[in-house]
Amino acid sequence: MYLSSSRSADLASGARDPRAQAPPPTARGIRRVAPVVLILGVVSLVTDVSAEMVTAVLPVYLVLGLGLSPMAFGMLDGLYNGATAVSRLLGGHVADRFRRHRTVAAVGYGISAGCKLLLPAAGGVSAIGGVLAADRAGKGLRTAPRDALISMAATPAEQGRAFGVHRAMDTAGALFGPPVALAVLWVTADAYDAVFVTSFCFAAFGLLVLLLFVRDPTPEAVVAGAGPQAVCAPVRLLDAAAVLRVPGFIRVCLAALLLGATTVGDAMLYLLLQRHTHLSPHLFPLLPLGTALVFLLLAVPAGTAGDRYGRGRVFLAGHAALLCGYLVLLAPLPDRAMIVAIPSLLGLFYAGTDGVLMALAAPAAPAGQRGGALALVQTGQACGRALGAAGFGAAWTLYGPHTAGVLAAVGLALALLAAVALLAGGALTPGTARPAGPRGAS
Repeated sequence: MYLSSSRSADLASGARDPRAQAPPPTARGIRRVAPVVLILGVVSLVTDVSAEMVTAVLPVYLVLGLGLSPMAFGMLDGLYNGATAVSRLLGGHVADRFRRHRTVAAVGYGISAGCKLLLPAAGGVSAIGGVLAADRAGKGLRTAPRDALISMAATPAEQGRAFGVHRAMDTAGALFGPPVALAVLWVTADAYDAVFVTSFCFAAFGLLVLLLFVRDPTPEAVVAGAGPQAVCAPVRLLDAAAVLRVPGFIRVCLAALLLGATTVGDAMLYLLLQRHTHLSPHLFPLLPLGTALVFLLLAVPAGTAGDRYGRGRVFLAGHAALLCGYLVLLAPLPDRAMIVAIPSLLGLFYAGTDGVLMALAAPAAPAGQRGGALALVQTGQACGRALGAAGFGAAWTLYGPHTAGVLAAVGLALALLAAVALLAGGALTPGTARPAGPRGAS
């Protein structure tokens, strides 16, 4: 096992080596982002336009167009969102083992693109379920290798900003997707097949950009700082599991899992808001749009703040914003204030946690195993959030929405205290994990 450097382990586990403290970057340095980060941002932007086009019309297409029952749609939705766990871990490990992060990511993007064309041909529930599962499997396959490419392309002092820039571009694509889908439906007189074909074209273009402008990182970039003997060492399954024994990395994983388990899903919070304010159902879709806009605006500043003041601090601050959202729903505030506050706080939560968590975990991971390591963090957080959503739904059913909200707020407050203890030390302080290394991901 080769750590990216002894400093990266010390940074995440709490050691305070004064040499690891880098001076704050200059204004010019803060603005620098590796070209491959921008290219991957373009790929994600275009791909998210494609994905959100399908997401916007899929419920109507399946329930009203094909006549699926709400129960059948619910089962498909669970399959749609749960199919990423295994493929995410597989994609991260395979990319590390063969040093083919771009290649594995391209396979994932290609699978998802092909599924857009298969959806109109899928006639039954089982066929549609298979296509949706394959689409989500492709998403899971590409996520960890793509994030590993971002991490390897950025210097240690720029990790937060690099992920912030990528997440902002990704979110921009999510904002454009639904309007594009509606425009296609309007032009084609509600021809859903045209939406799927247009979605495929966007996805294919994103894949083409990836293949033309991104290369697999050189072995030196993959294991920079680990010594030449690490270049040829294959990553075995035992190595992938042993990453959990790295003290700093396991602390980040546990914090992500714990906080994820006390995170209520966006849909539940929007439903609680609608109950409190009696918001018109016609305006309900604007709530996620507001969250995405705030996320888009704050992703880069949050990542930069993590680089300057400590990524662990920003990560915890993002969850503090979510806790404030819980409290807002429990407080007797005016309707307009709640309608503005909840999407804004959720956007702040995602800006402070999504890319920042990857920037926090990547330097603590063993060199040459960033794909698998980031996949572990992502999967643990996703599993925690699934448990949290299920637990909140059960509490709402058994005790009512107010009591469920109180339990969620208390649970998140306790989880925040535990996460502070887990991330205490280097993970909460600014600094670099290692000297700037090769930027060969592009």
